[in-house]
Amino acid sequence: MADERRARLRKQADATRLAASAGKNDSVTGVGSAVKLLAVSGSLKRESSNGALVRAAAAARSDADVEVWDELDGLPHFSPDRRPNEHVEALRSAVAGADAVLVATPEYAGGMPGALKNALDWLVGSGELYGKPVVVVSAAPDARRGHNARRWVEEVARMQGATVRDSFTVAITPGDDDAKIASKAVEALKRSVAAIGD
Repeated sequence: MADERRARLRKQADATRLAASAGKNDSVTGVGSAVKLLAVSGSLKRESSNGALVRAAAAARSDADVEVWDELDGLPHFSPDRRPNEHVEALRSAVAGADAVLVATPEYAGGMPGALKNALDWLVGSGELYGKPVVVVSAAPDARRGHNARRWVEEVARMQGATVRDSFTVAITPGDDDAKIASKAVEALKRSVAAIGD
């Protein structure tokens, strides 16, 4: 049963990737074009460090074409019996059309936020993460923090067939100004693109 489900997910993921990449011959390494990187912040907090990190990454001049998906708060609670709404469809479409996914997660009570887990649950049956390179980051006041949340995201992504290429914490403190956050975002983006291209 598990093998049948994996085969079905693989087939669905292959079909969505083919549809999303029609007319595009460039590889994920960015040779000939920028890597299409979907960035998702797992925080609903307005002044979130993780949100600031992905927005700064999207604004940076780099070898990556970064799209921020920020409709987390519009997702309904996941249920196999519930029809996907427009936010779910937007998430699935964005993941399918990206070369790789960057997930920025805060750590709540030793794990990832429930809203982020809910978003990942909406991708289980549709298979967009299957075979997709994923980088997991956590913006936290100290580089030694965030590892529990990152581990949770890594496990869930791998269970869906994604390949986790890197996982690290970016130290962002409440006193960091926009320029400092932008500089850290550029470094995180460089590291992410390098990991994706490996």
